[in-house]
Amino acid sequence: MKLSVLLVGYDMAREIPRSLQGLARNYQHEADHLDYEVLLLDNGSPTPLDPQSWSHVDVPVRHIRIDNAPPSPARAINTGIAAAQGEIICLMIDGAHLLTPGVFRLALAAFRMFDNPVVATRYFWLGPDAQNETIGQGYCQTVEDGLLEKIAWPDDGYRLFEIGAPLKTHHENIHWMNRMFESNCLFVHRAFFASLGGADERFDIPGGGFINSDIFKRTVDHPDTEAVQLIGEGCFHQVHGGTTTNISTARRDQELAVYLDQYEQIRGHRDIITEKAFFYLGHVPNDAAKIHRWKPPAR
Repeated sequence: MKLSVLLVGYDMAREIPRSLQGLARNYQHEADHLDYEVLLLDNGSPTPLDPQSWSHVDVPVRHIRIDNAPPSPARAINTGIAAAQGEIICLMIDGAHLLTPGVFRLALAAFRMFDNPVVATRYFWLGPDAQNETIGQGYCQTVEDGLLEKIAWPDDGYRLFEIGAPLKTHHENIHWMNRMFESNCLFVHRAFFASLGGADERFDIPGGGFINSDIFKRTVDHPDTEAVQLIGEGCFHQVHGGTTTNISTARRDQELAVYLDQYEQIRGHRDIITEKAFFYLGHVPNDAAKIHRWKPPAR
């Protein structure tokens, strides 16, 4: 099998069917004959996910329920690695994300171009700005439902750029080549990632703390990998009450300080940013994807 997508979900009954639609054969370009699987890892949701909710989606799903799951997704990731059949794995630690339709095609092209690539997809928010900001201004699931209806998603997946905002750090200006520190849609060779020990289960804070950044840095910084970032494709976060994504900015900053302390305890340093040079692969599918033009809404 060519590809295994590991999609981790916790209490995401609303979001998971849409996330699976973003991985569907009739949505991802050139996926109609692709030999792939999606391992949907339900990380102990209080109410188990209902397979009937995505029965209308043309996607090859294996649903794995993890009972008595720890609050971190680390064990779920490792469970998925052990169960995966694909030569390549795509890690989606937060299952509440919608992909643009060229992600599979470009990511797999990188594996034909390089011996051992790590392929990263840039993170976007659904909504006009970072959800840490917008949830205090009335952004919610109902508003988000309306935005997706407005662009008739999933008819043209690239219209997500019209209703989303790029993740930024402390800079107002952003462009496709800004340095990344994590990705919620990361492609690596399964055997290579397993050789690194998979996800480090010492990242046991609810939500995983900096486990996503740790995986990103460990795989990208490895001397035997080539780092590739996709241009013109994105991974869009749905609002769902996430541990750091859907709380106020002040609370998020407090949580991130705790995460960084744990990262230092595990890794012995506080440098989560990679300095490795990236290759860039992609296109700009529409005017809305010219993210250098994006401006935060007026306060």
